[in-house]
Amino acid sequence: MSRMLLVEDERVVLTALKKFFTREGFHVDCARELEEAEALIATSHYAIVIADLRLSWSYAVEGLEILRFVRHHSRGTRVIILTAHTSPEIQRSAHALGAEAFLPKPTPLPEIAATVHRLMEAS
Repeated sequence: MSRMLLVEDERVVLTALKKFFTREGFHVDCARELEEAEALIATSHYAIVIADLRLSWSYAVEGLEILRFVRHHSRGTRVIILTAHTSPEIQRSAHALGAEAFLPKPTPLPEIAATVHRLMEAS
């Protein structure tokens, strides 16, 4: 069973993603804050991380910090950025830091799952 980390501050979105990917056969851990995500990444190996770009109402882009942290601590982990705050600049930054996918919110769960499975097959 592959491990997945979901990093999302919206409880409804986090719950829906967790239920969906648990049914897909993943062992799913969840974090709602940057520090919580970093602690989990530092102590566990994940096949894939799906991270919201912004974890609060601030203008910070915590998802990019999570991406940097993953690349430093767990090089083989695939990362998907999921966000309602898309811009070409942010997408370029995410891809430059090693994000394998950048999906806008809302993206249907089957499409997110297809992206996850594509990345898992490629690894």
